[in-house]
This record gives sequence, C-alpha cells and structure tokens, in this order.
Amino acid sequence: MSIPAEGFPLAAAISPRLQVVETTDSTNADVVAAVLQEDAGWPHLSAMLTTDQRHGRGRLDRTWTAPAGTALAVSVVVRVPGIPAQARGWVPLIAGAAMTRAVAAQLPESHDVGLKWPNDVLADGGKISGILAEAVPNHPDAIVIGAGVNTRMPQADLPVSTAVSFEVLGRAADDDRLLADYLSALDELLQKLIAAGGDATASGIRDEITRMCTTIDARVRVSLPDDTVLEGRADRLDEAGRLVVVTNGAEVAVAAGDVTHVRPTP
Repeated sequence: MSIPAEGFPLAAAISPRLQVVETTDSTNADVVAAVLQEDAGWPHLSAMLTTDQRHGRGRLDRTWTAPAGTALAVSVVVRVPGIPAQARGWVPLIAGAAMTRAVAAQLPESHDVGLKWPNDVLADGGKISGILAEAVPNHPDAIVIGAGVNTRMPQADLPVSTAVSFEVLGRAADDDRLLADYLSALDELLQKLIAAGGDATASGIRDEITRMCTTIDARVRVSLPDDTVLEGRADRLDEAGRLVVVTNGAEVAVAAGDVTHVRPTP
C-alpha cells in the first residue's frame, strides 16, 4: 500500500504537525534529529509516518523491518514537563495502552486484544504492534514514541511465528482512524497522569493498564538487559510501572526486559 492520495485527515486534525514520508530508514531517528534541529517546529503530538520503513529499531537494539506497504510506522513527539522524572517510566506503558485501544477499535469483540508488558500489543495472542520510546538528548521534557503496526502483512511475511497482522486476522485496517484513535488516547492518558502530578494510581492509569495487561498473573520468562534470565509469575505493576515478578518466593521489580509468556506444561 502506498500513501493514500487523501492523506490522513482524521489524524491531521489531532496532530499539529503530521509529516508523511514515502520511505525512510527510521521514523524515530528522523524525528529525534528533527527535534534537535528545530525544537519549536515539533510541538506536542507532532508525528512522522510511513508505510515503508527500512531499518526500524525495537527494544534491546533489535531491528524491525517489514516489506513496503505491509506495516505502518509512526513516531510521535510528546512533551511531558508536567510528569516528574520518577514517573516517566509510565510513558511507554501509556503508549502501549493507547495503541491497544486503537487496535481493539478496529477488531470485532470476538478477537482478544491486550497489552504484553511493557508495550507490545497482542491480538489473539500474536504481536500486532510494538513500541519504542526514546528521550531526546538535551531536551529532558521531549520523548519520541515510535510504533509499528502490522497492517497488510500476509502470513508469509510475518517476521516470527508469534506475530500477526490485520490482514492475517481477516480485517482491512483503516490507517487514518487507527492513527487518530492512537493519538487521541495517547494524549488523554498523558494528560490524566499530568493532572495527577505523575501519580499513576491516583490518575487511574495504573488500574487501566493492569486491566488490559495480559502479562499479569502469567508465567513469564524475562530476558534482562544484562543477558540474565528471570522466570516466575508476573504479579503486578508497581507504582513506577515496573513489572513485579515472583520467583522462588521473592519479588523482583523489572524496569526493562523482553518478556515471554510461558505456557503451562500439559
């Protein structure tokens, strides 16, 4: 799918700057560079999107690639001076929750849509969207949130067996509506956290994310940034948004890691 001639009017009505590019190596890298060059030109909810991203990045420095026209890549600038530094761990989770809402709105209730901690969106157990948040160097209140969504990707092009797409689920994604719903939910949830002074519990953010998080109560294997692996039961999200894993009777709060849901042995 190429960029539609009519553009993205619903998303453009929400974003103060919506830049659509035919192709790029990485929307996140481009937007971070753009903010560094022209900070005032990229206000809150400014975004860049493409359906042909060549060298996208995921968590833990993984690459994220997709054949042209089969996935939507979007990077959004959020300005969060009202969120204290100690509460900003909630921002990537909020992005995941916002995308979960947007994906669910495009699928019938017969499909099970949820959030795998910290911010992968699952549809019927398969990953349909992943998110990467990056702070902008020397701009402490600016965060760039990149999201990739498998839209028109056929089964043969899915990168791993645990991935899924709207096409594989038999649905035609409305990219403009998806983006508009995502941007609206992203801003709504951020403003709730800001209004509560960064208190995720008082704002209701912690409860909402917990409800949609399929990781809670699951047996998990967590690959940590130091290459160690933690196994146990995901118990809850703590006040900072960390995943609390119970292992061998002890509780470990995980701030970053790659989570695998472990199916019980029959």
